[in-house]
Amino acid sequence: MTEQQNKAAKARGKPGRKVLVVAGARTPFLKARGQAGGFSATDLAVAAGRPVLARMPFTAEAIDEVIVGCGMPLANEANIARIIALRLGCGKRVPAFTVQRNCASGLQALASASESIALGRADLVLAGGTEAMSHAPIQWNAAMVDWLSRMMRSRSAWGRLRAAAGFRPAYLKPVFTLLLGLTDPLVNLGMGQTAEIVAHRFGIGRDEQDAFALQSHQRLAAAFDAGHMQAEIETLYDTRGTVYEEDTGLRRDTTVEKLAKLRPAFDRKYGLVTSGNSSQITDGSAMLMLASESAVQQHDLPVLAELLDHHWAGVDPSQMGLGPVHAVAGLLERNQLSMGDVTQMELNEAFAAQVLACQAAWDSPEYAREELGRDQPLGAMDPERLNPEGGAIACGHPVGASGARLVLHLIQALRPKGGGKGVATLCIGGGQGGAMLVQVPGGGV
Repeated sequence: MTEQQNKAAKARGKPGRKVLVVAGARTPFLKARGQAGGFSATDLAVAAGRPVLARMPFTAEAIDEVIVGCGMPLANEANIARIIALRLGCGKRVPAFTVQRNCASGLQALASASESIALGRADLVLAGGTEAMSHAPIQWNAAMVDWLSRMMRSRSAWGRLRAAAGFRPAYLKPVFTLLLGLTDPLVNLGMGQTAEIVAHRFGIGRDEQDAFALQSHQRLAAAFDAGHMQAEIETLYDTRGTVYEEDTGLRRDTTVEKLAKLRPAFDRKYGLVTSGNSSQITDGSAMLMLASESAVQQHDLPVLAELLDHHWAGVDPSQMGLGPVHAVAGLLERNQLSMGDVTQMELNEAFAAQVLACQAAWDSPEYAREELGRDQPLGAMDPERLNPEGGAIACGHPVGASGARLVLHLIQALRPKGGGKGVATLCIGGGQGGAMLVQVPGGGV
């Protein structure tokens, strides 16, 4: 490496080895329809990972490691990354592990893989995320579990009869694990309620949120119609012969009038956040192949992008949607960049209110001083360069996969635009933010 490269790497807080993206793919994202979808989280990751491996000139056994993010794997998917690796044919000698950072699990998988390559511990890592939110189990409540336990411990017919007599109909009340997973246990707020809080803090109205939601659908529809999503999405087939080529949550016929008719979902009386201006409950997966420079040279691999750096930040859990404000600020500061240096930003659309609040916070001198410790605000991202092909409001937000999707889409979107620097970022339940800096060849320095 040159002295200038070493200085740049030191400024990023990273070792000198480059981390390169050589392939990637995702499934269409499938909106949950009130019942378990046709694919498990493992099925989806295999469907995304198989075409990635098919493009490689080496066998699956040559991979050094598999890392997968997943927020809620099922009981029969413990360490889901290992199951995925074996189903993809990586063989028993290739290690694999699963990471969980809520909405940023897929981004964490890429970050962990990046660090492994940068430190010289690996040369080829398959990494990404997967989630089948429609399969989130419905469980017995604690009272029912206790009653069943008493029944099982009873040694005599009389004991079982006494235990049975203690049954109450309230024991049958189910526990929806998906709702629990989307609720912060410390502040006792659902993610939608935190979106209401940041909307109120920055004065973001219902009309603004609905307009942003409509734009997301329109932009994604335009990207599909222009063929811009083909390099990113692999066709998916289910056992009934149904073919999926697009994200099924995309609503091409939505209008501002239709969105305006929807009732608030999280604060029925005063709320502004609805199902229409929020991300969708979705199943999907995205997987990428990361490689070192030596692996690229050895196997003559195409370089799609370089992962330059990533940054994590913590915020008040009750305002978790503002996590990207802090993560992006830290990322750009460490790399001596400004918002103007970012060719495109992919900011996960957990809620329209949350995205618009991040824009307002980046542009606020008061927020810069009091929350970020900066003399001047970072400045909002140019709306034309923020999610120009739409986002999670239109395509969905399968929690474990979204971070990987953001990076994959950022790469594939920048390539035909001449490349440049891009940032993928998202808020994280529990009060965090994550951001990754990407360089796509053909633009920027």
